[in-house]
Amino acid sequence: MRAPSRKATARGVAFSHSPVLAVQLPAWRSKFTLFFLFCAFVLLAGRAFWLQALSTDFLQKKGDSRYTSTLEMPAVRGKVFDRNGKVLATSLPVKAIGAFPKVINVSDEKLLRLAQLLDMGLPELKKKLDPNRNYVYLNRQVEPDVAKQIAALEIAGIDQKVAYKRNYPAGPVAAHILGFTNLEDVGQEGIELAQQNVLGGKLGSRRVIHDRMGRVIEDIEFIREPQDGRDLTLSIDSNIQYIAFTQLQRAVTENRAKAGAIVVLDAKTGEVLALANMPTYDPNIRQGLTGAQLRNRVMTDTYEPGSTMKPFTVALALEKGLVTPNTMLDTPGKLTIGSATIGDAHAHAASLSVTQIIQQSSNVGTVRMAFKCEPRDMWDMFTSVGFGQAPRFGFPGAVAGRMRPYKSWQPIEQATMSYGHGISVSLIQIARSYMIFARNGEMIPLSFQKLNQLPQPQRIISEKTALQMREMMEKVVGPGGTAPLAQVRGYRVAGKTGTAHKLEGGRYVNKYVASFVGFAPASDPRVIIAVMIDEPSNGKYFGGSVAAPVFANVAASALRSLNVSPDTSVTNVIMPPEPVTESM
Repeated sequence: MRAPSRKATARGVAFSHSPVLAVQLPAWRSKFTLFFLFCAFVLLAGRAFWLQALSTDFLQKKGDSRYTSTLEMPAVRGKVFDRNGKVLATSLPVKAIGAFPKVINVSDEKLLRLAQLLDMGLPELKKKLDPNRNYVYLNRQVEPDVAKQIAALEIAGIDQKVAYKRNYPAGPVAAHILGFTNLEDVGQEGIELAQQNVLGGKLGSRRVIHDRMGRVIEDIEFIREPQDGRDLTLSIDSNIQYIAFTQLQRAVTENRAKAGAIVVLDAKTGEVLALANMPTYDPNIRQGLTGAQLRNRVMTDTYEPGSTMKPFTVALALEKGLVTPNTMLDTPGKLTIGSATIGDAHAHAASLSVTQIIQQSSNVGTVRMAFKCEPRDMWDMFTSVGFGQAPRFGFPGAVAGRMRPYKSWQPIEQATMSYGHGISVSLIQIARSYMIFARNGEMIPLSFQKLNQLPQPQRIISEKTALQMREMMEKVVGPGGTAPLAQVRGYRVAGKTGTAHKLEGGRYVNKYVASFVGFAPASDPRVIIAVMIDEPSNGKYFGGSVAAPVFANVAASALRSLNVSPDTSVTNVIMPPEPVTESM
């Protein structure tokens, strides 16, 4: 018999309709929840489609940026040779040491050793390793053996890259010709700057996989192969360059001069065989350089050429038929022009021939000839040989000098310019201008690169005038002239001295520029040499005493180096006790 309670239960309310299990919430809420879940699923599906189908390239790039990068591949800079194949500039492989500061975590002992290898102090190294930096170069030019010692420290976060360091075997001897490059191997001065496009080449690049510390794990692809720079052969002769440098250095030291400059030209080709300046610098050691050391005075400094300008005034008078080498002119000690008076440095005869005016460097005699010429003709002569115009041979910093238009000349200006005052030139300009005497009246362009083909000449004066001037300028170097110290044993020499007061603050002061410009052998000139000594202060300041000996020593060595045959007896040198002083 079943229990009554169970029967009652069976006869009561069904289990599924129990009040305890009855739904108390409204039906719309469950529908809303279902709809919300459906929308969320649609959004997730849309986002997945956006990321996986439409944003693939963007996300791939973002992913690649975490572990791949593009590295530059340095190009090897071209070498620079002298005309005989001797290396003047080359690139040596080194290492660029960098760091990821956020990764580095080593003891001060290891950091101190790293600092010593990098040739810096520990505080300086710690300053560079600022944790806020992602990457920093510690030293861009570390020698390979030092780089190996750094690698042996095994400091996580230290990076090494291939780099190149420019090396100049001649050191300071050819500094102002070659110039130098910066840490990025880009030319900053001289030929390195002028020929950057030729020497520099083009960087390459490659994609690599790296770890979180920046270390390259695998190469992916080469994007662009580096293109090495092209080699360059200069017109410079290393033997002549060394002689010019050492003789200039000696003259500046002995005369306690402020500065000096010299340039040697090949009269046949227009090639620059040597160029030097004092003071100078070593392009391999660039710390603490000053403007005085870096200045290429041959190119960038202008000065009043003094008596080295007189041959052009005389040549113009000869060319115009106004005088002959034997024409006699009155040469009183002084000559008054308006309110100004000009004079000669020492007494001459009351009258001198044109040849003697050049030989003894008479200002008064030169002015007499200048006044026979029209200002326009003088201006044309000066500009035709390059004065007042920037040289065009692709060398940085070359200046034009100063020459006023002839229409504004006053008589005193025409007078002073005839003997080299009131006009400014650079040493390279005055050296090139003497080509018209060395090349029988012609001029050709200058070149700092070795030439395979001779340039087209331009005639400035007649051959007759040039030969007459050459003969007169030989007298300058002989007895009774202003530059017997420019004589060279075995060779005939022609040239002209110059001594000029310096202009400071618009006034002439008792400081001098001594110069000499000449060529040899006079019978068939091969080299033209211009020398300038700035502010000699050891008792001598005339060009014949200070600059002429430099010319003689350099010319003797240059002619032998070029295998130029002597054109006179080896006993031709006759030195008087003291050279005649030229007028200023």
